[in-house]
Amino acid sequence: MSWIAVVPFTLWAAVRLSGFEPDWPWVPVVAYTPYATVAAVAGGVLAWVLRRRAAGTVGLVAVLALVPAVLPRALSDGNPQAKGPVLRVLAANLLVGQADTAELMRLVDRLRPDVLALQEFTAASMERLDEAGVRKVLPHAVTHPLPGVGGSAVYARHPLEAGPLIKKGGFGQATAWLKHPGGVRIEVVSVHPCAPKRYGRQPCWQAGLEALPRGGDALRVLAGDFNATLDHLPMRELLAAGYRDAADVMGKGFVATWPQNGSLVQSPGVTIDHVLADSRMAVRAFEVLSLRRTDHRPVFAELRLP
Repeated sequence: MSWIAVVPFTLWAAVRLSGFEPDWPWVPVVAYTPYATVAAVAGGVLAWVLRRRAAGTVGLVAVLALVPAVLPRALSDGNPQAKGPVLRVLAANLLVGQADTAELMRLVDRLRPDVLALQEFTAASMERLDEAGVRKVLPHAVTHPLPGVGGSAVYARHPLEAGPLIKKGGFGQATAWLKHPGGVRIEVVSVHPCAPKRYGRQPCWQAGLEALPRGGDALRVLAGDFNATLDHLPMRELLAAGYRDAADVMGKGFVATWPQNGSLVQSPGVTIDHVLADSRMAVRAFEVLSLRRTDHRPVFAELRLP
């Protein structure tokens, strides 16, 4: 029994830290690494309580490997000395355009975002937003509505210049250059790669994440439904390329964003919606919000530009 309690999580730790990411089912499963870490601690404790020293030692190795990988998400980080203007970013997955438009507009009114990044953006949802007055508050937009789950958009308070649409496997990720009144130019991406829910989807999912911009001197913000947690290898590579996760910076990296109404028993929540900010930006605030008629929780970050 003690070996059963520790071996699976030791193997989990080995794959998680190996720098190699197998295909399905590992890609969906690794999102639950924080839960596996708790289970690894429990399994290790059980082995020592039962005085199974060999199993306990193996369990300890798993704990020492997993805890440092996940615990920092609950601890706030420092910030660079950014003294520029503030940029407020709100991102929401609309569940094939079905999300409650009135409630979304109430979030916009309350949070006063400079940027609104939307995913699963359809022509019908765009029409409802227009009727609700989104363009009065956020007059500039780069929109790519599509049937189904592949559409996306960026709305903004300040002028936008459309960038190339990142499209992989029917999923479009809108890009735009925001001209901030402070004289700063920022690239914004409404992120939504394929969901790796079944075998064969990993190449599309990975390509969508690898296509996200990085490198150079440009300031960038990536916001939306990444279909990935900080335990996925492409996300770790993206962060290493010069981004910081706003939730992680604020010590809120364990707050689940999907499914919105999940439960620990039936459907444990995972953190797959993010705001990634250029590492030169300071993160001043982060919130995970609620929105009716969608399965994702919107995310909001307040950033200060360098």
